[in-house]
Amino acid sequence: MPTLTSPLDMRFRPVRLIRSLFMIVLILFVFLNLHVLMNFEPHNSDAYDRTLLYKLRHSNNLKAHVQTDRSQLQDSDGPENSSKVEVLILPNQYNQTFVSRHNIPEHNLTQIKLEIDRRNAEQYVHNLQKYGLSLGSESVVIVVQVHDRANYLKILLDSLRKVKGIEKTLLIFSHDVFSEQLNSIVETIDFCPVMQIFFPVSAQLHPKEFPGEHPNDCPRNFIIGSGEVQIHCQTKHHWFWKLFHVFDQLTVMKNYTGLVLLLEEDYYVAPDVITILQMMNHLKKKDCKDCRMLTAGNYDKTQSYSINSGKVELGHWISSRHNMGMAFNRDLWKDIKKCTSEFCNFDDYNWDWTLQHLSMKCIPDKVKVMKMKATRVFHIGECGVHHKGKNCQPDNKKKQIETQLQSNKQHLFPNVLSVGGQSKFKLRDPKPNGGWGDKRDRELCLSFAKGQV
Repeated sequence: MPTLTSPLDMRFRPVRLIRSLFMIVLILFVFLNLHVLMNFEPHNSDAYDRTLLYKLRHSNNLKAHVQTDRSQLQDSDGPENSSKVEVLILPNQYNQTFVSRHNIPEHNLTQIKLEIDRRNAEQYVHNLQKYGLSLGSESVVIVVQVHDRANYLKILLDSLRKVKGIEKTLLIFSHDVFSEQLNSIVETIDFCPVMQIFFPVSAQLHPKEFPGEHPNDCPRNFIIGSGEVQIHCQTKHHWFWKLFHVFDQLTVMKNYTGLVLLLEEDYYVAPDVITILQMMNHLKKKDCKDCRMLTAGNYDKTQSYSINSGKVELGHWISSRHNMGMAFNRDLWKDIKKCTSEFCNFDDYNWDWTLQHLSMKCIPDKVKVMKMKATRVFHIGECGVHHKGKNCQPDNKKKQIETQLQSNKQHLFPNVLSVGGQSKFKLRDPKPNGGWGDKRDRELCLSFAKGQV
């Protein structure tokens, strides 16, 4: 006989059903939150890579102290910004201490070589604790080639300190002389993240043998003779090596696709140089998509900031006009690197003359440039490799530039950039100046591409 359900039982059944549904929803809610917490990957300005920080805190001194493999991290400015952050380290997130070894005797070349190898392997970035590091496609990394002129380097640093946005960049100094004085100057920088790298096959480390001058060496075949031969050749070696090292060897640059600005120790920069390069990069995408080189400086004797502050000139890259304040990204570097054999076998000790030759004979479609008509980079080096015996007073030159910039202060940081003309200079294949006929120079140069140096 079937059991009859009482009206009382029927009355309580909806309550049980609601209670059961509530428990199911609660359990699902808990599981959903656990899933979110376990898989959450932040995309805002408070985000950081825990794996990266662990490596920073526990890195081996023989390895790069900054490691990053995250190329898809969103920019902290928000999803509406198309830029990707390729390196992100927040301030106050690591505590590794740099070991600075001073008082190395200048004559102890073995100890200097060991210190250079250690620093190049460690790839230490100073000031991360204060500024962190955030690099993306809109960033500007600055690489300064340094020889031995401390007074000029101090002036360059004084100008860089005043640059808007300098704290957001990575400033790399590439040295071909290991000097306590130069190292101390660089180590005093407190306005941005800083790294030092050292050209390991320098004349300093080999004073009586190649790449220095052996007493039995034959004279080099210079068409234009101008002083210490090995220093001329070393400048070209150093320039090529630093690009291989920065783009291909530095861990912190592994995923970087933004601009790299090349400076030298005897330059002076305007306070809006980073802003201008970023504006040029945006203008390039709109009005000159085939411009692969940006040049922030020029050698024009007359500078009209009131007329030309926000104007650029387009043309083909010519070494004598466009070699100061050059900026380009990894795409152009890849094409330069493909021309390594041509670069290393062209009989000219000048890297820029050689680069113009590559533009004519090797790099696809030649190198087209966008140049600022009102310079943001100045050359103050009246003494140095090509200027021996002059009465050099860099402080006077510095004052002249500062006066010029101050009087044109209202014209810096223009609201917009526009194309203000086309260059009338025609690109030609340069006649080599010589000085690069020694097969050892060519072999050393070629070794950079093979990762042997």
